[in-house]
Formats: sequence, structure tokens, C-alpha cells
Amino acid sequence: MTTPAYQQAVAAFTRLYRYQHLAAIAGWDQAAMMPPGGNEARGAAMAELQLLMHGLLTAPALQQALQAAEQESLSDAEQASLREMRRVWQSANLLPARLVEAKSLAGSRCEHAWREQRKGNDWQGFLSNFREVVQLAREEAQLLADASGKSRYDALLDKYEPGMSSAELERIFGDVKSWLPGLIRQVMDKQAGETLIAAQGPFAVEQQRALGVEIMGLLGFDFNAGRLDVSVHPFCGGVAEDVRITTRYRDDDFMQSMMGIVHETGHARYEQRLPRALVQLPVGQARSMGIHESQSLAFEMQLGRSPAFLSLIAPLVKKHLGEQDAFDAANLARMYSRVRPGYIRVDADELTYPAHVILRFEIERALIEGDIEAEDIPALWDEKMQAYLGVDTRGNYRDGCLQDIHWTDGSFGYFPSYTLGAMYAAQYFATLRRQEPALDARIAAGELAPVFDWLDANIWSQASRWETGELVRRATGEALNPAHFRAHLEARYL
Repeated sequence: MTTPAYQQAVAAFTRLYRYQHLAAIAGWDQAAMMPPGGNEARGAAMAELQLLMHGLLTAPALQQALQAAEQESLSDAEQASLREMRRVWQSANLLPARLVEAKSLAGSRCEHAWREQRKGNDWQGFLSNFREVVQLAREEAQLLADASGKSRYDALLDKYEPGMSSAELERIFGDVKSWLPGLIRQVMDKQAGETLIAAQGPFAVEQQRALGVEIMGLLGFDFNAGRLDVSVHPFCGGVAEDVRITTRYRDDDFMQSMMGIVHETGHARYEQRLPRALVQLPVGQARSMGIHESQSLAFEMQLGRSPAFLSLIAPLVKKHLGEQDAFDAANLARMYSRVRPGYIRVDADELTYPAHVILRFEIERALIEGDIEAEDIPALWDEKMQAYLGVDTRGNYRDGCLQDIHWTDGSFGYFPSYTLGAMYAAQYFATLRRQEPALDARIAAGELAPVFDWLDANIWSQASRWETGELVRRATGEALNPAHFRAHLEARYL
């Protein structure tokens, strides 16, 4: 039976994907290559592109096609595709074009200025742009909340992690807060008696890049469909057919860039292995940001920081950075599992990382719900960093509340994805190890296929065919179970 209405919707979303392709590459260029003087014009061009995409999604013809498609005889796969198209369509139609344009312009202004303001520890300068970003995010949240019956913050959270609620996050994160501080203390006491050999720099950027590129190859990155560059804040962008990842380098610390590359390669492999026949449609794209972060953290935390993987790449580290005792496999494993509370989220060890995420979740939720104002963030930040990690950030905005890029463009609701991703990743590997008891020995021997094949079959190839809970159940046999995350941390660190 023919499905003309469904095919009309497919054609509209295919056009949308081509616009998204251009927006993604222009956004990558803005972060990685564009000279500073181009920002105002680029911001205006990006806002124009956002308006084009919004216009396509709010056109009456698309609404009619989606409604008519519900009456057509669709396969199960097409029904799932229609479900995802309707989800994207509904979100867009709740927002006026004026707000879409204003958000894009304000975010572009704030993010660009933040790059210098962070360097200059200039919180007051940042606030002048950030207040508008917050006001527009609250306006968006209210419109989405009015339509869905959710709270303002939950309405934004749903953009990144459909089906998740702040009440559920409170439950999950509350449990983590009950055992994490004690575990951190236990591990730090244990590690105090261990000998750790510090790596001696400097490490030339060219050598670090060559090491990163070789590790990307080992992890299966397709260089014919992607590239590695440098940006202020590491990210993975572009589209499935052309994935752009970035890192940042310090000549006194190779660890940051190396594991940053492993992390972003996890994101990239997910994008590169999405089903190409469907990638122009919402059903063929990444399921959620929690699932996306589960891929980067499966690569970085579960695989990348494992003693088995570090023993595999130790010869590569020596090949590119020189012979040092610090680069012996056992010492590398100690370096990458060293627990030390610090300022910076992206440089945090695996154990203290969730505290950084919980802190941001609690602050951004209060901000969007109107319980605090932008001016209140530094004091709250200082209080929570001291309480959760024993770190004093007073007056240090650069390494405190100015360190992340996410709030600059109004991406409120994104941060929980990181710890949800770590939990999903721990659950994947618990399943993998049950199915493949010799997994670590195979990784140490350079056999990474069991990891990639499992992720490909259960996550990458499935894209958004299933809603998140069902995707995880099909992959692991159960819904999200944070107990796997705790068990993983205790096994690795104790």
C-alpha cells in the first residue's frame, strides 16, 4: 500500500537534515577555525538558518502530512519513524520564530564573548550577556511546560533526555550523594600509599596530536568521514557523514588531550555507525544525549581508563612521547585512576566526576525554575564545590562557574546526561562481561571488536528505533540500574 503522506513528511525532514548539516559545520567552524571578527556575521547567518529550519517544521503542510500519515498503513519501523517526527515537530511548533531567532543570536554572542571572559576571570562581563540567555531559556521552558504539564526545568530536560524527570534525577543523584563522598575518601586513603611516577614534559603538541590520531585509528574512527581539530572546549560536532571532533592541548600535560580524544571518538563512532539509510530522519539519529554520553564514556571510562586498554596503548605513548618509566602500563593505569578532587569537570577523575554534574544540575534547575538569579550562581557554586569536593573556588570564576560552554548558549538540562551516560556505560559493560568473560584479556591483546560489535548491534545501529528505556532493556535485559555504576567504581578503585 502506498503511503504518500508519510513520504511527504520524509521529504520535509530530509530537507531539514540538509539545513542541520550546514548549521553543524558552520557551528564547528565558529568554534574551531573562524577568526574572532567573523562572529557577528556568523551569528546572524546561524540565526537565519535556525529560522529556515523552524519555518520548515511549522509549515501547515507538514502538520497535515503528519496527521494524514497516522491513517496510513505503516510498518512498525515507519510507525517508530512517525513517532520521532511528531516529537520534533511538536517541540518546534510550541516556540515562536521570534524566540528561536533571539535565542540563537543571544547564545552566539554569549558563547563568543565567554572565550575571552573566561580567560580574564570576568564574571561581571559574562553576566551582561548571560542574563539575556537565561531570560530566553526561561521563556522557552515556560512555553514547553504549559503544553506538557511538566515543570519548566523538566520541559528543557526532555529536549536532551526524553522521558527523564528531575524527580527521577533527584532519586538517582540522591543515592549517589549518599555513598560517593565516603568512597572518594576510601580510595584517596588507599592511593596515598601507592607510588606514582609523574610524567616529565614538555610534550610537543605535534607529538600529542600524532598519538591521538593513532589511538583514534585503533578505536575505529573513519578518517574518510571525519577529522580532528582544536577548540577552547572539546566537542564532537558535524553530521554522521562528516564528524568533526576537537580537543585542546597543554604542553605540560598530555593526559588531558589523550583521554579527551578517546572520549570524543566515542561520540564520533556512534555518529559514524548510525544507519545511513535513515540518518536524515529523527528515527535514524542518536537516541538522546544520555545515550550519546554513554558512548563517549564507554570509550573513555569503561574502555579507555581500563588497565587492559592502557597496557595496549603504552607502547604508542612511548613511541610518540618518548621513553619514560611513567609510561609503563602499570603506572599509566595508576595515573588514569588517580582520584584527586579538582576544579575542572572535563579533567576530573572518574570518581569525582559525578559530583561536578550533580552540582550543575542543582544550580541550573534552580535558575530555570526562578528560585535563583544569574547573579546568585558564584556563591552557590562555591558552597557546593566545598560541600561535595572540598575545593575552594571563591573568586576563581575561570575554574569555577565560567569553565563550561553549555550555559552560554542556553543548553540547560544537558548536564545530567553525563552521569546518566556513565551509568548506562557501566551497565553495558556489566552485560558485555557476562557475555564475554575474557573481555579484558582480549582488550589487552588488541582485540577491541567485541566492544565495538556489541555497541554496534545494540546501540549504534538501533538509533532512535526504540525509546530510551526500551533501548536499554533490549541491550542489557533491564531498565537503567545505577547499581552497576557503583559496582564498577568499587571494583576498579578498591
